[in-house]
Amino acid sequence: MKQMALDIVPSPPPTLENFVVGRNAEVMQTLKGVLAGREQEHFIYLWGMAGCGKSHLLQGAAASCAGRGMSLEYFACDTDTRFLADSVPDCILVDDVERLPPAAQIDLFGLYNCIRDEGRTLLVVSGAAAPAQLRLVMREDLVTRLGWGLVYQVHELTDEEKAQAMKNHSASRGFDVPQEVCDYLLRHGRRDLPALVATLDALDRYSLASRRRITLPLLREWLQAAS
Repeated sequence: MKQMALDIVPSPPPTLENFVVGRNAEVMQTLKGVLAGREQEHFIYLWGMAGCGKSHLLQGAAASCAGRGMSLEYFACDTDTRFLADSVPDCILVDDVERLPPAAQIDLFGLYNCIRDEGRTLLVVSGAAAPAQLRLVMREDLVTRLGWGLVYQVHELTDEEKAQAMKNHSASRGFDVPQEVCDYLLRHGRRDLPALVATLDALDRYSLASRRRITLPLLREWLQAAS
């Protein structure tokens, strides 16, 4: 199989609704509660390994804010990221904080202090590790700020949970996906759930066009044709 065949399938836009919760029920409950105004919290820090869903949660929170008419700013951190001290929207989302250069770390430190003093904006930050493990790459004073509010580890779905999520998605779309197809997709190509779901949707369209049910041979045929 040529792996590129799995990479050409576009992923659906991340939302809180299409995030598969797994062991992250408390994280989801808190995010939804804060965004709905049911909980008063100004700082949330999410951490976990690559592929666990941190970016999905932040982008989903951004979509939820926009849907509620809230002002927001979203930052996918890199070496060019900077924060404005006078930026006070309803919600600020900072993804991959460990990628910030020193100058931006100072900016973010000031932003934390500004939000604490004004008490209005929600700041949600994600990172690759718990605050205590970021001290080698980040300023000590900013690391302290990251732990000011709620801190959650975002747990990656197990393969069994991903397979069940694929089966649930296919059932909601009116088609059945065999376990061996799920297992094959988990062994090859991209393993993040949005990509797996998008691949299933593309396979479903191929199945309908060829008037054949989804099987492992059909998956291999489609991948060969797509590559």
